[in-house]
Amino acid sequence: MKNKVIAIVGPTASGKTKLAIEMAKDLNTEIISADSRLVYKGFDIGTAKPTKEEQAIIKHHLIDVVEPEIDYSVADYVDLAKEKISEIHLKGKVPIVAGGTGLYFRILLENYALPRIEANPKLREELEEMDTDTLYSQLLELDPKSAENIHKNNRVRVIRALEVTKTLNKPFSEAIGLKDCEYDVEWIFPQIESRDVLYDRINKRVDIMIEDGLVEETKYLLNKHGRIKNLVNTIGYQEIIAYLDGLFSLEEAKDQIKQNTRRYAKRQLTWFRKNPNINFDI
Repeated sequence: MKNKVIAIVGPTASGKTKLAIEMAKDLNTEIISADSRLVYKGFDIGTAKPTKEEQAIIKHHLIDVVEPEIDYSVADYVDLAKEKISEIHLKGKVPIVAGGTGLYFRILLENYALPRIEANPKLREELEEMDTDTLYSQLLELDPKSAENIHKNNRVRVIRALEVTKTLNKPFSEAIGLKDCEYDVEWIFPQIESRDVLYDRINKRVDIMIEDGLVEETKYLLNKHGRIKNLVNTIGYQEIIAYLDGLFSLEEAKDQIKQNTRRYAKRQLTWFRKNPNINFDI
């Protein structure tokens, strides 16, 4: 018998956090975050991180794991998530994994195995020096399938895919093997009336982020960490940085955040549609 895990997946602003907390209350269990930005300390308003009050109600794991200077890999996430799943099972509870990072779910709870190769500092340094368009062009040429699933501006994932491809001499998409899933997974997608409703939620969330102090949070993070890649490549912060640089008005930056977030949500929907166990219709 496989141990059960509940997976609550969906795009940004779809109501995953609220649903996960409600279910965790009912089941007297704990939540494991599956979001590639919530692992970073200080990325709070810009990532719609569960509030301290929400985290006090239900225990959350894999939030505020590392400082944002660290490149937190999928392998790092999966290793720690499995530890937390085991800990929760040992308490006689069914863990809830909730989030919107599709690759985390794919490796942790689907039947895909991640290639384990050591980082290549010299190759990575060479790739880091390339501009975004050049990097993505290389990925398109060497592994078009991966390029379909990785946004051009996600330099961390583009570089990792190229690193694996060049090291193994085969496309990253082919290097991801198949395995038997370790868990009995119940997949849940929050109910959303339509894509227009989702986009309206996104727009309202961005307005609230600005009201809650996104500009001030961005200034604080810049002052503390500088223009590190995990900050300047994160939706929300990158547009506010452009505003602080005088490239946009605040209203224009806000509109850019809304547009980029809607595009990201669309990519998330495309990703989750590939999982035959997830049912949704928006």
